[in-house]
Amino acid sequence: MLLHVGGMRSALGLLAVRRACCLSRTTHNSPQTLEYKPIKKVMVANRGEIAIRVFRACTELGIRTVAVYSEQDTGQMHRQKADEAYLIGKGLPPVAAYLDIPDIIKVAKENDVDAIHPGYGFLSERSDFAQACVDAGVRFIGPSPDVVRKMGDKVEARSIAIRAGVPVVPGTDGPITCLSEAQEFSNTYGFPIIFKAAYGGGGRGMRVVKEYEELEENYQRAYSEALAAFGNGALFVEKFIERPRHIEVQILGDKYGNVIHLYERDCSIQRRHQKVVEIAPAVQLDPHLRDRLTADSVNLARQVGYENAGTVEFLVDKHGRHYFIEVNSRLQVEHTVTEQVTDVDLVHAQLRVCEGRSLPELGLKQDKIRINGFAIQCRVTTEDPARGFQPDTGRLEVFRSGEGMGIRLDSASAFQGAVISPHYDSLLVKVIASGKDLPAAAAKMNRALAEFRVRGVKTNIPFLQNVLSNDQFLYGTVDTQFIDENQELFNLKPVQNRAQKLLHYLGHVMVNGPTTPIPVKAKPSSIDPVIPPVPLGEPPVGFRDVLLREGPEGFAKAVRAHKGLLLMDTTFRDAHQSLLATRVRTHDLKQIAPFVAHNFNNLFSVENWGGATFDVAMRFLCECPWKRLQELRALLPNVPFQMLLRGANAVGYTNYPDNAVFKFCEVAKENGMDIFRVFDSLNYLPNLMLGMEAAGAAGGVVEASISYTGDVSDPMRQKYSLEYYLKLADELVRAGTHILNVKDMAGLLKPESSRMLIGALRDRFPDMPIHVHTHDTAGAGVAAMLACAEAGADIVDVAVDSMAGMTSQPSMGAIVACTKGTNLSTGISLENVYDYSEYWEVARGLYAPFDCTATMKSGNADVYENEIPGGQYTNLHFQAHSMGLGHKFKEVKKSYTEANKLLGDLIKVTPSSKIVGDLAQFMVQNSLTRAEVEERADELSFPLSVVEFLQGHIGIPHGGFPEPFRSKVLKNMPRVEGRPGASLPAMDFQALEKQLRETHGNDITPEDVMSAAMYPKVFQEFKEFTHQFGPVDCLNTRLFLDGPKIAEEFEVELERGKTLHIKALALGDLNKAGQREVFFELNGALRSVLVKDTVAMKEMHFHPKALKDVRGQVGAPMPGKVVEVKVKQGQTVEKGQPLCVLSAMKMETVVNSPLSGTVVKIYVNADSSLEGDDLILEITE
Repeated sequence: MLLHVGGMRSALGLLAVRRACCLSRTTHNSPQTLEYKPIKKVMVANRGEIAIRVFRACTELGIRTVAVYSEQDTGQMHRQKADEAYLIGKGLPPVAAYLDIPDIIKVAKENDVDAIHPGYGFLSERSDFAQACVDAGVRFIGPSPDVVRKMGDKVEARSIAIRAGVPVVPGTDGPITCLSEAQEFSNTYGFPIIFKAAYGGGGRGMRVVKEYEELEENYQRAYSEALAAFGNGALFVEKFIERPRHIEVQILGDKYGNVIHLYERDCSIQRRHQKVVEIAPAVQLDPHLRDRLTADSVNLARQVGYENAGTVEFLVDKHGRHYFIEVNSRLQVEHTVTEQVTDVDLVHAQLRVCEGRSLPELGLKQDKIRINGFAIQCRVTTEDPARGFQPDTGRLEVFRSGEGMGIRLDSASAFQGAVISPHYDSLLVKVIASGKDLPAAAAKMNRALAEFRVRGVKTNIPFLQNVLSNDQFLYGTVDTQFIDENQELFNLKPVQNRAQKLLHYLGHVMVNGPTTPIPVKAKPSSIDPVIPPVPLGEPPVGFRDVLLREGPEGFAKAVRAHKGLLLMDTTFRDAHQSLLATRVRTHDLKQIAPFVAHNFNNLFSVENWGGATFDVAMRFLCECPWKRLQELRALLPNVPFQMLLRGANAVGYTNYPDNAVFKFCEVAKENGMDIFRVFDSLNYLPNLMLGMEAAGAAGGVVEASISYTGDVSDPMRQKYSLEYYLKLADELVRAGTHILNVKDMAGLLKPESSRMLIGALRDRFPDMPIHVHTHDTAGAGVAAMLACAEAGADIVDVAVDSMAGMTSQPSMGAIVACTKGTNLSTGISLENVYDYSEYWEVARGLYAPFDCTATMKSGNADVYENEIPGGQYTNLHFQAHSMGLGHKFKEVKKSYTEANKLLGDLIKVTPSSKIVGDLAQFMVQNSLTRAEVEERADELSFPLSVVEFLQGHIGIPHGGFPEPFRSKVLKNMPRVEGRPGASLPAMDFQALEKQLRETHGNDITPEDVMSAAMYPKVFQEFKEFTHQFGPVDCLNTRLFLDGPKIAEEFEVELERGKTLHIKALALGDLNKAGQREVFFELNGALRSVLVKDTVAMKEMHFHPKALKDVRGQVGAPMPGKVVEVKVKQGQTVEKGQPLCVLSAMKMETVVNSPLSGTVVKIYVNADSSLEGDDLILEITE
């Protein structure tokens, strides 16, 4: 039954009475007479939020305050909240400074301090500190030194509890002095047992041991932690009670023998024996058990003459039996929840009791203490729950807290710009929520936590939100195993942090330049394109409506029956692949997509996906290709989409298992793809057939492609004759293609050859839609496409005028104008083409660093000789100029021709075109002629792509492999027989998805799995980029490439209704860590980010980082200090063997070996200070 006690509030208003002179007080329960001595100045011998909590109470009571701080705490807020602040422990380690009793007493005496409040942790339970205060004539705000000693000594406290009739857990009579005593205890009582620090609490020096093999290691760790935290490593051992509730009772005593309780708190939600969430009062606690707990607590306090605030802690087993475990003779971290439900200010009471006031004088009588509602405290820490609650350190780039009715915040140094160090506790802020019942308090807490914005370090907020939403927490009872047994608490909702990540990206570009390689030194245009007006409402019906209504077969019939010439617009893909190195971003495609939907609804299709755009989107544009497809589909719903599918290579450059190709097509179709233009770089039928089957099985329109090369009108070039193409077409039609495509990737079709080839295809396949793709490298593209149309082609490829010509497709405007008024009329308005072209003319300026016109001023008819595909022609031109060979481009083209002949005169399209290009560059770099390459083939080190081609990795070329060239190159190397992918084992997509989730979290989609299947390394790098920099696809292109100028103001729309207003303010100087601070204004608030200057860092020495993809490199799991290195160089280690021990925030962590092997190099030693992922050592298997 829940405890709901309403009514009177305690009369703590008396605490605010006007301070008086020294008065003589008469005891209430004894004849003793004590003098009331007002406190004028209080020092807090502590740091962080508890110091601030005490300072606030002192200020309310008119008491002056003094802070002390270590050298590492100069920037901490507690020293600024006090009236005076003094350095202690100069030259000492961070924790040792706050344990330096002589220095603390010296500062107190020198500055006329009346009383010292110890806070919690550090010296708060050290009787020698309490005695030192008394000896120095300074009051200790807490129990007497003797009581602190008795309660601090866990063994003596047990004895006192036994004498008071309080049940205790079986344990050692005194602190153990060696491991053998622990072994003896475990032999008597069995496992599990627990080590506890004899002179401190808070989970430090506490280790549970479940079996004998763990005993020695845990004894050493507990001793080391206790020594570091409390200055004394003494331990005692207890039998470990499994699955208990952890209930503690707040007590308060005065100097006159009065002791009261303020009811209980439930602190069962723990990890590593440290409390995470605390509740007052305990939920569903039997009233009789509550009475026994509170009575035992008061009796125990009276037994020792306890004065001031303290806590008696119990374990309650599943049978309702309670066991005393310890008394904390100090204020607890979780005292706040008791204050909220009892309306008693415990720190006020501590101060007044220390002055000599009695509890009744303060209105604190047992019968007046009432509980009103429930309170929850959450400790927001800089710990990462996903990594075992490892402490995180760094700079708070953003801090915004949750507030509102029912919320109390007790914070430390939680402010923007604060530095979280590894030296102290990871507590950032305590959030306390109050409500009429537990669900109401939890709802307020959940809301407040959701309002928090903490950037720069990880926090446990997502974990706390999961706890607060858990039904067992809200409506049942929890024990100390709650976290361990509810692993769903670790299904953490990822924090988006989009704004701060974008600032990091912009700062990175401002400091280091573009993240994508820039071929030429040109700046993006500062002018943004104007989007032509788009009418409201849905776009008109287009060919996609036919496809959705009638399916692929009906769609093909409608295309064939259409009167006039149909166009496919390549502006969204192949045009910018040819002219702008495939760098056009989704941002600019989305801007114009609605205009295309409304004004070009009669297009056959828009080519917008697949081919090189897939990997380039992730690799260079840092955006998801699937998201591009999804967003364009939503904006362009009425025009069919077409993609380039490289047969058995899907959208990659290698062979994939058959099921990967089928799965890819299935997922592409689900995301909005309609037409799959399937080709193979060698016209190798087995590869083509697989791609066709995969596209058809997915429900897509199958458009099988004949890759064209040579010249059917030249009787001297008969390797690729008209008969060859007709036979290939027969096979493709027989296999069930819906549409037949001629893929003229180099723009080799002349008007005459166009008429011959298309005419012959039309005669042989009168009912089959024919689609022709070409490039305009020679300048004859328009003439060739018109000839194709006149010979019977149904569809030809074009690009909008400002993105047409040269190595791109023929001009849309030219084709539209030339066919206007004829039976080939496209039905497209030239006015719309002009508006469309104007947008891209300006947009193209944004991509000036990639524009082929930077180095190439025109096309060239020599393509009829070298047969270089359009996109590759542009890339080779860029490469030649970047390598200082621009003046030798003619030689490169000539070598391409010779390389093609060496390889047997190939069909040249990705990836075969790359193979020819690699061999050509190899010949130019080594000044080799064709004859020399043939002669020395058995001794030259050829590019890998050439060797793999000759092995048969991409299929078998028409006419077979060139001999004896192939045999001389391969010698005894293995050869692939038949279709390369046929022998590959099926891809396990479930295993791949599981692996991706383990690496990147649970927000992995089926599309992500396919990206990883196609391009594992590129996808990994893409995910790492987005994790660091967020959704950069929402930036406009100039900002993405070049970053903002100082004082520039701009807006970024994260999503509909969420717009960031950003202003770039300043770029800071280089700091010692090789970083520059970049300042922004975000939504009116100052923000800054620290960016590593990559150029400067090359000249500075830094500790190496562990590479995540190298198994044997062991990195620091968290920032911290090396306590012990447990292995030596050359030592053989087993998987799971301890390698070293790290200490951070007073908690030690053992780093275990991830694999079995030999330690080849150690990069750290004892006392090394490490950042997260710093390399500790290397192991070879």
